[in-house]
Amino acid sequence: MTAVIFLLVSILDIAWWFVIIGVVMSWLVAFNVINLQNQFVYSVYSSLNSLIEPMLKPIRRFLPDMGGIDISPIVLLLAISFIRIWVVTSLAPLLGVA
Repeated sequence: MTAVIFLLVSILDIAWWFVIIGVVMSWLVAFNVINLQNQFVYSVYSSLNSLIEPMLKPIRRFLPDMGGIDISPIVLLLAISFIRIWVVTSLAPLLGVA
């Protein structure tokens, strides 16, 4: 059972970092620091978007329009943090994992 908890926490940590990297990369593209004409940059950017967008779309449906400011990544990061803390503090002791 320890391996399952460790795997779940690791997946949540990886998702956290994907969201952070995706947000930073979107800022870099928006401010023309990196160019999407580069094939490698475009493939990394599109891969990150394809991983992050399915998690952000349900959140964006419930958030009001904020005039160009997208706070859905912040809500997603808070949700990932909540789930991670819940797994470590509530689920792990319930399953007998120290």
